[in-house]
Amino acid sequence: MTLPVALTIAGSDSSGGAGIQADLKTFAAFRVYGASVLTALTAQNTRGVDSVAAVEPAFVAQQIAAVLDDLDVAAAKTGMVARPAVIDAIVDALHARPLPHLVVDPVMVASSGAVLLESGGVERLRERLLPLATLVTPNLREAEVLTGRSVTTHVEMAAAARALVDLGARAALIKGGHLTVGRTGRLADEALDVFFDGRNVTEFSVARVPIPNTHGSGCTLSAAVVAGLALGRSLEAAIWAAKRYVTRAIEAAFPLGHGAIPLNHLVPAEGPNEKP
Repeated sequence: MTLPVALTIAGSDSSGGAGIQADLKTFAAFRVYGASVLTALTAQNTRGVDSVAAVEPAFVAQQIAAVLDDLDVAAAKTGMVARPAVIDAIVDALHARPLPHLVVDPVMVASSGAVLLESGGVERLRERLLPLATLVTPNLREAEVLTGRSVTTHVEMAAAARALVDLGARAALIKGGHLTVGRTGRLADEALDVFFDGRNVTEFSVARVPIPNTHGSGCTLSAAVVAGLALGRSLEAAIWAAKRYVTRAIEAAFPLGHGAIPLNHLVPAEGPNEKP
C-alpha cells in the first residue's frame, strides 16, 4: 500500500493547535502521509504568541530539498513564512523542484493579534509566492491586505478572489469566518467562503458553529484542502471536504487552555453521508 504524501511548509505552534502541528494532524485524519518544513518556531499557546524564533532561509531550503529528494510529494501548503528572505528561499526551491499543487495560506497575523509576517513580506508573498499557488486561502483581513480593497461582504469577497487570480494565483478561496453580515443583510448565520477559479465564482456555505474564538481553523482548512489534492480530488471537491471537516472539528472542540479553543482534529475526515 502506498500513501499519498503531503508537505506543510509553516511555523511551529508549541501548544499544538495551529501551524505545523495542526497540519500534520489534519493530514493524518485524511490518511495522507505528512512531511514538514519548519519556517519559524513560536512560543505560543491558546492565549497568544509570546515569542518567535526565525529559521535561517538557507536551512528552510535545505529542509525542502531533503524532503523532495526522497518523497514523492503530491501536494503542499505554505503557512507562516515569517520573513521575505524565507519566501525567497521557498520560491527558489519550488522553482527548481516544481510540485503538482501548492496551497498558499497567507498567514500574517495570529488571531491574538501577534504579527507573524515581517515588514516587506506581504509584497514578496504577493509578487513571488502567489504565482505558484494552485489556491490561495486568505481570511477577510488577509484578502484586504493582499488586494488593497475592502472585503466585508460576500460581493466584496468575490471581487477579492478575482483580484487574487489576477495577481497570479490559479484560484482563490476567501474565508468568511469573520463575516458579520450575511447575504440577506442580517447577522451572518452561515460560515461562507467564496471561491474563484478564473472562470466561475462558487460559494461554500455551512451552518455557523456558535463558538466565538477557535485556534487553528485556517491552518486546518488549508491542510485539509492539500490532503484532498494529494488524494487526487478536484479542487472544488477538496474544498468541500475540507470545509466539512473543519466544521466537525469545531463542533467537537473541547476547552483546552484558557484562550481560543483548539479544534478537535480527531474527528473523521469524512462524515457518514459524505462522498469523497
